[in-house]
Amino acid sequence: MDKLYAIEAFIKIVDAGSITAAAEALGVSQPSMVRTLAALERELGVRLLNRTTRRMSLTDEGRDYCERGRQIITAVEEAQQSLSSRRVAPRGLLRIASSVSFGRTFVAPVVVEFLAEHPEVNIELLLLDRVVDLVEEGMDIAVRVAKLPDSSIVAHPIGEVHRVVVASPALIRTHGVPKEPTDLRGKPCVSFTGVVSPGQWRFIEGRKPVQVQVKNALVTNQIDAGVHACVHGAGFGRFLCHHVLEQISAGKLVRILKEFEGEPTPANIIYPAARHQSPNSRAFVRFAQPRLKERLQELQRSGSSPGFRSVT
Repeated sequence: MDKLYAIEAFIKIVDAGSITAAAEALGVSQPSMVRTLAALERELGVRLLNRTTRRMSLTDEGRDYCERGRQIITAVEEAQQSLSSRRVAPRGLLRIASSVSFGRTFVAPVVVEFLAEHPEVNIELLLLDRVVDLVEEGMDIAVRVAKLPDSSIVAHPIGEVHRVVVASPALIRTHGVPKEPTDLRGKPCVSFTGVVSPGQWRFIEGRKPVQVQVKNALVTNQIDAGVHACVHGAGFGRFLCHHVLEQISAGKLVRILKEFEGEPTPANIIYPAARHQSPNSRAFVRFAQPRLKERLQELQRSGSSPGFRSVT
């Protein structure tokens, strides 16, 4: 049995939703696809798919094998393509997505540096504070600060960022310093309508998650507006650390409840696993990953420096 082909066939069945559709996509007969799947399951000694006449679903083992299989197929494709891409200079359009603040602070400077070294590449940089569907919206690459549960995404890690609670010195003089997350109840807060609920702030106390229902003086869909409101004392705010680094370093905002922030949020350069990575995408990932890693490490160092002031 050709193990690599069998893995690819299994993934195609999962993506296509049926053995018949997968067979058509690969240009083979339906009985041939059934035999390939059966041989793979026999080789592994587990059932990968639960199949009835009406529906098909992954087993737990199948879900895990599919995710690992995608990684294997992607690694093989990248190894093959990297050899030929060395002879192909990047050129043409490259579409990149990122969140507004992270993109403006970190991604845009790297894009400018990349263009200086690759003058035949045109980049469309889309900055949006929402999750972009790479396939549906035709994006080649995204830089995403979030956990990535989707196994159809290839991720190249660049670092981590913390979600921090901040307040202006004037607000702290009026309301005092919260000693624990529940102290925020009843106090004015500023929230952002991103992927996190604006009314429920999540913290970690010890190892236990704590949900705090906050009283919002302002809810906004714009990070800059929320930061501006916090600087001017409108309320306690919760942001990713790069949103407020400049204001904290300048003493306009103070970081509070640091010990309750919990696990940091991973940041990755991502692209769809099902899409062949172009020389443009590959060149940008290779160029951007070490630079973004270095800049996020600088952010972490700044976050632990005396200038990045916190109150406990």
